[in-house]
Amino acid sequence: MPELPEVERASKLLREVALGKTIVEVDTAEDIIVFSGISHEQFKEEIAGRVVNDVQRYGKVFYLQLSGEGRHPVMHFGMTGMLQVKGSLPMHYREAPRKASTDWPPRFMKFVLHLKGKGDDEAAQVAFLDPRRLGRIRLCKSPLAEPPISALGFDPIISMPDLDEFKRGVLKRSCPIKALLLDQSFSAGVGNWVADEILYHARVHPEERCNVLTDEQLEALHKQTAEVCQFAVSVNADDQKFPEDWLFRHRWGKGKKEKHTLKLPDGKLATIKWITVGGRTSAYVAELQKLQRGLAPTSNADVEEGDESDLTPLSSEEPDAKVEKVTRKLKRKLTTTETAPPRATRQRTSRKQRS
Repeated sequence: MPELPEVERASKLLREVALGKTIVEVDTAEDIIVFSGISHEQFKEEIAGRVVNDVQRYGKVFYLQLSGEGRHPVMHFGMTGMLQVKGSLPMHYREAPRKASTDWPPRFMKFVLHLKGKGDDEAAQVAFLDPRRLGRIRLCKSPLAEPPISALGFDPIISMPDLDEFKRGVLKRSCPIKALLLDQSFSAGVGNWVADEILYHARVHPEERCNVLTDEQLEALHKQTAEVCQFAVSVNADDQKFPEDWLFRHRWGKGKKEKHTLKLPDGKLATIKWITVGGRTSAYVAELQKLQRGLAPTSNADVEEGDESDLTPLSSEEPDAKVEKVTRKLKRKLTTTETAPPRATRQRTSRKQRS
């Protein structure tokens, strides 16, 4: 799932494609889950004809500031949301979609903006697509002062607190530090891989309890929360440009044939282990991140690679995610009911076969 660096990359792309241009046309696809609190028709009607004055991000949420009266588009990718510019492959999180294509309009499209600047002969087009429908598209009058952004904590790039404030925010909690870093009301934009990277560089075990962290650990966490995010953004979330000693470069091979090559400071091969903390699969280096004063570590039993954590969802979106799960179950139930023969027919068939 896209985290702060990937969402910043998407915001940068939108600035390059849309800034100063007029939304001359909007194509939308009906989706009562992804369009939150509005219909796709309302979205289209409210933003068409307005100029894109700015594109901003806060945490994992990004938004367009449009000219004139009316609300502004506020978007969240969820697990599989992404942008695609016409003529290019979709932007993706770490790995490209299995069937990435430049076909237009793209599959799973929720909206397409047609953008035209002064002197442009042809409008540029950019689409928001989401195969699993866990993203959200809203309209807000004042994006920073309304949910979901108003409910978020500090952004490590935009509003990183000073050390004393950071310490107070951590020490008043008793949960595992990994769970706190994933809590969007604490640190907006920090997701699973970013949290693991912060903890690895700070040499803090993901299960260490917040209220027992030492001053040294808190200072390291404060520093690394800012620096990991800043570096990832500086290279436009291109993981090929991440340093070789980052955990990110080595954490994805669990359950696969290839072996990681992450080295310890003494040159020996690091031991990467996986545990579940706060419902998320967490990678850490056993030699460098030792549990000191927190609770005993949970089982290090293998976790399926497919369970690799996505980002902590925004709390306001959890009911929508539940709606989607219920919808999927109902669809499966209906499909089974439609394809299965009536019970009485099955019984008669089995009797004939027995005779």
